[in-house]
Amino acid sequence: MNAEIIAIGSELLLGETIDTNSAYLARHLAAIGINLFRKTVVGDNEERIASVISEALDRADLLICTGGLGPTIDDMTRESIARATGRPLEFHQHLLDQIEARFRSFGRTMSPSNRQQAFVPQGARIVENPRGTAPSFIVEDVRGTVVVLPGVPSEMRYLWENAIMPYLRNERGQTGVILVRTIHATGLGESVIGEMLADLMLAENPTLGISAKRAQYELRIGAKADDPAVAEALADAAEATIRE
Repeated sequence: MNAEIIAIGSELLLGETIDTNSAYLARHLAAIGINLFRKTVVGDNEERIASVISEALDRADLLICTGGLGPTIDDMTRESIARATGRPLEFHQHLLDQIEARFRSFGRTMSPSNRQQAFVPQGARIVENPRGTAPSFIVEDVRGTVVVLPGVPSEMRYLWENAIMPYLRNERGQTGVILVRTIHATGLGESVIGEMLADLMLAENPTLGISAKRAQYELRIGAKADDPAVAEALADAAEATIRE
C-alpha cells in the first residue's frame, strides 16, 4: 500500500503553525510497512483542496488528510472530500447529539455553526471522536481510501492509534514494517561518502539516504519486510557493508 499525506490549513502555509501531524503519521505508517511517497500542504480553499485530493487519489492507495474539520466557514475539508469523490454530504443526527453532549459536559451551549460537523460524505465510515467535536471518517473510493482526521494533534493521534491503525492492520492487512536505522559519519565530505555508497543508494530494499546535520552526516537505512526480524537482518547487512 502506497500513501500520501495532505495537511490542510492556511496557518501551515503562513508559518504560524508547524505541521507536526505529518511527521507523526510518517513514523506510524513506516511502523506498519506502508510506503509514504508524498506530503502536501494546502490552504483553506475548497477548490484547491479538492484538486489536491483528486490528484493524490490517482497516485496513492491510501490518502490521509488532517485538518479542516472545525465548525467555522474556513473549515472546508468535508466539502472538498465530497467534491473530489463525487459524493453528497449527509447529515447524521447522532453525531450532532454527541457534539451537543460534549458542550454540555463543559457547561457550555453549542453554537449553531457546530452543526456542520455532523455532516460526512455519503457512504463514508464514521470514526467517532471522544476527544473533540470533530468526527473523523473514512471514504473507501474506487480510486483509493481516504482517511480524514482532525488537525488538533492530541485528537488526531488518539484517533490514529485507537481507530485507524486497527482498521489498517485488521481490515486492510497492513502488518509489515519499515525499519529505519541511522548511522553517523564524520571526517569525509558528503560527495565522497555518496560516491563510496552509490550502489547502496540505488538499491530498492533496503534503501539508503544521506543528509547533512551540522558537522556530521546521517546515513539512513530503510528496510521493509513483513516480519520485523527480516527487516532487522536486512538493515544489519546494509550497516555491515557501510561500516566496511
